[in-house]
Amino acid sequence: MLPSFLIMLREGLEAALIVGIIASYLARTGRAAWLPTVWVGILLAVALSLFVGAGVLILGAQFPQKTQELFEAIVGTIAVIVLISMVFWMRKAARSIKKTMEHDIDVALSDVRGPAWALIGMSFFAVAREGLESVFFLLALLQQSPGPAAPLGAILGVLVSALLGFGIYRGGVRLDLRRFFLWTGAFIIFVAAGLASSVLRNLHEAGIWNHLQQTVWDMTRTLPVSSVTGTVLSGVFGYHDAPVLGEVIVWALVLLVTLYFFLRPASAPRPARQEA
Repeated sequence: MLPSFLIMLREGLEAALIVGIIASYLARTGRAAWLPTVWVGILLAVALSLFVGAGVLILGAQFPQKTQELFEAIVGTIAVIVLISMVFWMRKAARSIKKTMEHDIDVALSDVRGPAWALIGMSFFAVAREGLESVFFLLALLQQSPGPAAPLGAILGVLVSALLGFGIYRGGVRLDLRRFFLWTGAFIIFVAAGLASSVLRNLHEAGIWNHLQQTVWDMTRTLPVSSVTGTVLSGVFGYHDAPVLGEVIVWALVLLVTLYFFLRPASAPRPARQEA
């Protein structure tokens, strides 16, 4: 539940911030009449995300067992790539996202082909990015941890993010977004490392990867993954009670390399050279 809750909280808050920036800028500049147009783009983005998620689930259910394992490996790989790219994108874009969105709104409303369609497209693509990312995260998590906990956590995350986004828009809630995205980004990297190791497991079960299959440790009696603690550790850190060498290597590489680049201080821009 915790991974799906935090991931959807972060994704939902990103979408809520984008919508809040658009709505507040339109209201501040006397163009609030365009808000219904923005909601059309948002609803279309939500519909697309739900359609894609349902389509992927239906498609995966039609495959035989080994093909399903390969399909889960593909979905897991996409989820890992998108998870990692998301945390780096927000780390880079957080400082300028408001200015960029306001510029895009001005461009959309001055579009000679029709400001309504331009504004719908802008809000659609902004929210669809978050929605499609969420679809692959949830599909990968559902494959790794079947049961009602992951969907329930996702729903709670969306609800909390909507409340926080509304509070920020109204000015009643103050949140240190830089610190929020830093800590949730680090947590998501742990989730991505666990998903990456499960991808290798899926590839082995599909009969594609059969190397580095030596068991590193066996804690099936001490801390089985089916126990409450094991389930929590599996969902948060990608824990497995009897991992093989390849899974441990993939988990450690993804975790350490990504955390290093994510946590290191951003390099300051070099001053321009002055000509003599």
